Amino acid sequence: QVQLVESGGGLVQAGGSLRLSCAASGRTFSSYRMGWFRQAPGKEREFVAAISWSGGSTSYRDSVKGRFTISRDNAKNTVYLQMNSLKPEDTGVYYCAAAQAGTLWEVTTYDYWGQGTQVTVSS
Repeated sequence: QVQLVESGGGLVQAGGSLRLSCAASGRTFSSYRMGWFRQAPGKEREFVAAISWSGGSTSYRDSVKGRFTISRDNAKNTVYLQMNSLKPEDTGVYYCAAAQAGTLWEVTTYDYWGQGTQVTVSS
């Protein structure tokens, strides 16, 4: 079992940056592919970024490419999401999630979820 705890959210002006962290418990963190999702009020949860177990492969939704970077440190059992050039449409609750297999951009792929951290971008 994996427990996930996100941190690093907050209020930032458009054009600013935030770095989200997701700390995982359990010895098998390095065997999981990790993803970040977000959910805005009244909208469905959507894929943001994902990273392979080794960190050698990443994927992003089109609207964040070139602005967001996902990374992981398996020695620290932590995955990060560096968010630059933030826009008001990036506002939402950001969740990290862990998966052992499946399509990385699908919510149903993920076995474990954190409680989420709020990101608010003001215009």
